[in-house]
Amino acid sequence: MRNAEATKERILEAAMAEFSTYGIAGARVDRIAKAAGCNKNLIYIYFENKETLFTTVLGRYLVPAYEDLAFVPDDLEGYAGRVFDFSMAHPELMRLLAWFSLEQKTDGPAERSSSHAAKVLALSEAREAGRIGGAFPPEFLLTVVMTLATAWTAANPFGMSLEPEAIKNRDTLKKRIVAAIRIIAGAQDVPD
Repeated sequence: MRNAEATKERILEAAMAEFSTYGIAGARVDRIAKAAGCNKNLIYIYFENKETLFTTVLGRYLVPAYEDLAFVPDDLEGYAGRVFDFSMAHPELMRLLAWFSLEQKTDGPAERSSSHAAKVLALSEAREAGRIGGAFPPEFLLTVVMTLATAWTAANPFGMSLEPEAIKNRDTLKKRIVAAIRIIAGAQDVPD
């Protein structure tokens, strides 16, 4: 039994590397098996198919992020800073999410949808209570937070390059993101 769990662990680690590099369509089960040091058939026995394996990998690495990144609607700028730090520290997960968004061939973990819905609800309640600005709808506000906080990852084609000079400026970049979110979250009216 312990051997089976160790094999599954090796498969998930190899699958993370494969999927974050090649996406769902480009990933090859035989390369995952070789990297995991197991028979290709074991992957199908444990995970049924490549899409289920991808969803399992995504959930395995994404669900802990929901638990580690405390969401407080009254502190959106702090949340944006934590998401920025997390995304910069986990480029492979950001690439995996980019592939997921691009390919849309498989369902994501159920926790992803429920986490999003809970955040939108918390923002709605904070907005109604006047604890955050009312200029932007909660769904829009959450999208802005996540987009700004992850814009400079390796998976985003519009963020600045993470060359050595840019890495030195990471703290400044984070401060700018946090300041932008503070302004946006506090806005009461959208300018004409």
